[in-house]
Amino acid sequence: MTAPVHRTEGAGPRPGSAPGPGPGRRARAIRLGPRSVAALCLISVLGVMAFGWPLLADSASGLAHSRDAPWLFAALLPMLLAVVVATIADTGLDAKAIAMLGVLAAAGAALRPLGAGTAGIEPMFFLMVLAGRVLGPGFGFVLGSVAMFASALLTGGVGPWMPFQMLTMGWVSMGAGLLPGPDRLRGRRELALLAAYGAVSAVLYGLVMNLQGWPYIGGTASGVSFVPGDPLDQNLTRFLAYCLATSLGWDLPRALVTVVLTFALGGTVLTALRRATRRAAFEAPVSFTPGPSPGAGSS
Repeated sequence: MTAPVHRTEGAGPRPGSAPGPGPGRRARAIRLGPRSVAALCLISVLGVMAFGWPLLADSASGLAHSRDAPWLFAALLPMLLAVVVATIADTGLDAKAIAMLGVLAAAGAALRPLGAGTAGIEPMFFLMVLAGRVLGPGFGFVLGSVAMFASALLTGGVGPWMPFQMLTMGWVSMGAGLLPGPDRLRGRRELALLAAYGAVSAVLYGLVMNLQGWPYIGGTASGVSFVPGDPLDQNLTRFLAYCLATSLGWDLPRALVTVVLTFALGGTVLTALRRATRRAAFEAPVSFTPGPSPGAGSS
């Protein structure tokens, strides 16, 4: 009679051994496969082109019709969703990772309405940064994009700007996963690193998002408006003046809130995320060991 076989995930500690920290006890980021890297690079290049075309567009180019540009680039949305699905498939995320993605995306979407539209206060930024730090750049990009998509549905903020918001938030969370020292940097030093990154990324988020709105929001008579075909330095000067005049009052509070929440709640959130990641044992090898024989121990 064949002994029963038990399925176990990972290599747990041996009986009688100390559970101290070791490679199996670390919170490992979810890996990013080569096809996912290629897909993320492709969508990032297309995103840079979609954001930066106003600075390089010729006056005779069709892209110079700035009022039509948002609808043209709204086609980024299905492409972005396709990349998200491909990334999930390529990394082999299991049900536990998908569940964590859903929970964190829902939490981020729920945090955004708490301050959206009020002097740029957006508490979701600190959560996206911390989650990207723990779970890695690939998971971070997917999380940032999905969380922004969910928050747009929740707040009714669906429009031609939504694909750009998804892409930019994906970059913010992905960048956190690329920060140095994920295995050795802990405590106040790590919080300081994440707070500094969160502040910079919060300001850059507003700067980048201004690029998609600047060509068609400003009036043609304004000294800060986009002028198709003008030299790059002149349009860039107008763009920076536009950012100072319109969005800096939102970008700086967003950065400040991100720093405060990172120092106040970052340690607790990082600990919870790392504990959940260790317990979930993403991509742990599955082994089958024979169990005790049904007749074992009987006389």
